[in-house]
Amino acid sequence: MFTSSANRRILNIIRMTFLPVFLLSLVFFFTTGCNGQAEETKLRVGLIPSQSPDKVEAQYEPFRKYLSEKLGMPVEMFVAVDYAGVVEAMASDKLDIAYFGGLTYVQAKQRAEIYPIVTEIDRYSHTTKYHSLIIVPANSPVETVTDLKGKTFAFGDINSTSGSLYPRIMLDRAGIKVPDDLKQVIYTGGHDATALAVQNQTVDGGGVEDRIFYTLVEQGVIDPDKIKIIARSKPIEGYPWVVRAGLDKDLVERITQAFLDMDDPELLKLMRAEGYARVSEADYRYIEEEAQRLGLLRK
Repeated sequence: MFTSSANRRILNIIRMTFLPVFLLSLVFFFTTGCNGQAEETKLRVGLIPSQSPDKVEAQYEPFRKYLSEKLGMPVEMFVAVDYAGVVEAMASDKLDIAYFGGLTYVQAKQRAEIYPIVTEIDRYSHTTKYHSLIIVPANSPVETVTDLKGKTFAFGDINSTSGSLYPRIMLDRAGIKVPDDLKQVIYTGGHDATALAVQNQTVDGGGVEDRIFYTLVEQGVIDPDKIKIIARSKPIEGYPWVVRAGLDKDLVERITQAFLDMDDPELLKLMRAEGYARVSEADYRYIEEEAQRLGLLRK
C-alpha cells in the first residue's frame, strides 16, 4: 500500500507531466480549429466606392491576386457601400490597409491611428497629382463657376476629395456657398453617376475627378461632345494607400515594395496608374486644412 505522502508525490508527478501536455493540446485545438488546419492570417484591404462597389471590386480582383502572391498570404477585399463605411471599418480595426481619397484619409485619421505609404503615378499627368473638374452640359449657357449660382449641382459622395471637397473649394472661391447659394444639391454617390447626371441634363453642373472622367470617356460611358469642362482644380495629391499604425513594420515595407515593384502593364492599367511612389502625411496637409475650413471634418 502507498502512503498518503507517496500518493501525493505520484499525483504531483502526474500533474507536472500531463497538465502542460493537456493545456498545449487545448491551445492547438482552439487555434487550428476542428479541421486540424491552422487558420491563415489574412491581409484585410478596404477600398472606397469611387464608382459602384461591384465595379470597384471587379477592377481590383487582379490586384488582390498580385498582392497575395507577392506577400505569400491571403488577401481579403472589402468595398463599402459608401466612403464612410471604409472609414468605419478602419477605425474599428477591421482593415489592415485601405485605399482612401485624400479627404477620406484625413477624416479617418481623426478616428484611427493610420498613415499613408504610397499613391499612384497618374497615366495622364505622369505625376502623382490629379485634378477635380466642374462640368456642365455642352449646350448649357453656364460658362464660368460663378454662373452656377442658383443652379442645381451634383456632388459624388459627400466624403469624396475630387467629387465633393474640391468642387466646394472652387465654388467657394467663386463666391458660391454650399448649399445656400445653390438651387439644389444632389449627392449621386459616385463620379460616374455625377457625369451621367450632367450629360443627361438632370443637373446644371457637377464635380468629378478628371482621371475617372477620362476613363468613362474611353469606355464609351460618357460622350465628351455632350459635356463641357468649365473649371479645373489645382493639382491634388493622389489617393493614398493607408495602413494602420499597429501593422507589423516589416509587413508594411513588403506591402510598400509590392506597390513600387508593380510593372505589369495590364495590372497598372486596371489600377489607373503608371506606377507608384511613396507619400507622407505632409502631402495631405492642404486637404486637411480646407476640409476643416469648409466643415467637412469633425471639430
